Amino acid sequence: MNTQSRGTLELTAAMVLSGTLGIFVVESGASAFNVVFFRVLFGALALGGYALARGYFRGHGFTPKKLALAALGGLFIVFNWVFLFESYENTSISVATVVYHTQPFYVVLLGALLFRERVTAAKVGWIALAFAGLILVSGVTPGDFSGGSSYLIGVGQAMAAALLYGLSTLITKRVTGVRPHLVALVQVLVGIPLLLPFADFGEMSGTGADWGWLVGLGLIHTGLMYVLMYSAYQKLPTAKIAVLAFTYPAVAMVADWAVYGHHIGLVQALGVPLIVLAGLKVTLAGTPRTAAGSPSPAPAPAPVASSRR
Repeated sequence: MNTQSRGTLELTAAMVLSGTLGIFVVESGASAFNVVFFRVLFGALALGGYALARGYFRGHGFTPKKLALAALGGLFIVFNWVFLFESYENTSISVATVVYHTQPFYVVLLGALLFRERVTAAKVGWIALAFAGLILVSGVTPGDFSGGSSYLIGVGQAMAAALLYGLSTLITKRVTGVRPHLVALVQVLVGIPLLLPFADFGEMSGTGADWGWLVGLGLIHTGLMYVLMYSAYQKLPTAKIAVLAFTYPAVAMVADWAVYGHHIGLVQALGVPLIVLAGLKVTLAGTPRTAAGSPSPAPAPAPVASSRR
């Protein structure tokens, strides 16, 4: 098997795992703050153990500025997860995931707003198309705007999660010369003290088998998934990464239907290809061709070819 084929398998496996994340969150039965707290706790153990075993702490490349930027990115990432997981409860895994997949557009808009990055007319057009798709996918009706609809709140939470992801991406892009595993480790470590005041340990008493779902979120969806993703990024061109990233929402929608019987309606489904097409165009526009075997410029989730799921 050649290098690019191995990278394709690794990234596909990572995106399939990412697509099952919502099932683990819902089945844990814990609040969003508790889920994220234990995800970062078990995730830090998994990533820290892997980095130690591989010797990544030697010559780590961190400077005080880079460490501060990684930590700031971590602040946005952990609260991005909180909003996303709360959105699952108020909408569905399918709707929340597709709305969340508008992340690339927030990265472009925030880059232009905060760092004066150039935005072409073509990108503006693709972003407008994506948000037209977002309106369709959200399935929000005029009635949702009255009476404090929890569904409308859930859509807003998914959009807030995507916005926080965009902020983290822009910050993390500026942490260069450091292995992405170590950047991710710093970010989950930051999440432990950040979320500790919000965690309700009394809620966790007697959860029994539900602990398995929380451990899985840390070891599988943070440890194993990140390792697979970062390994794949080094083997694949950017265009292939961008295409394979859409395995994540596809698997999430299938899993939501198979496990919970949730599915988006016909009108909502019309918005999905608009977001997918616009996402690919915005992600690939102006991106230099990356040779297989060289590190991808993709930032250290959710991506959306990212570890931020």
